[in-house]
Amino acid sequence: MDEQRIAKSHKLVVNNRKTSMVTGVLDVLSFDLNEILLETEQGMLMVKGTDLHVNRLSVEKGEVDLSGNIDSIAYSSSSPESRQGEGFLSKLFK
Repeated sequence: MDEQRIAKSHKLVVNNRKTSMVTGVLDVLSFDLNEILLETEQGMLMVKGTDLHVNRLSVEKGEVDLSGNIDSIAYSSSSPESRQGEGFLSKLFK
């Protein structure tokens, strides 16, 4: 079957650019006050802003609640070659 047709559920909700709820999260790859990088069912998700915090993380449910001043949200592909260190970073910043 085509991978696109069997993709699992993922939802991103942003409230007033201050809080966000994300479902379908597989892993939190990194986070600091200015950037949070999540691996989701639909690819890598990068949230940029200021004073960012991970308020709640439920690995079992695949849910993350974020807060702070959200400036941008960007997705990138989750292809196998993009999951290997330098390849991912070079593709993300093109």
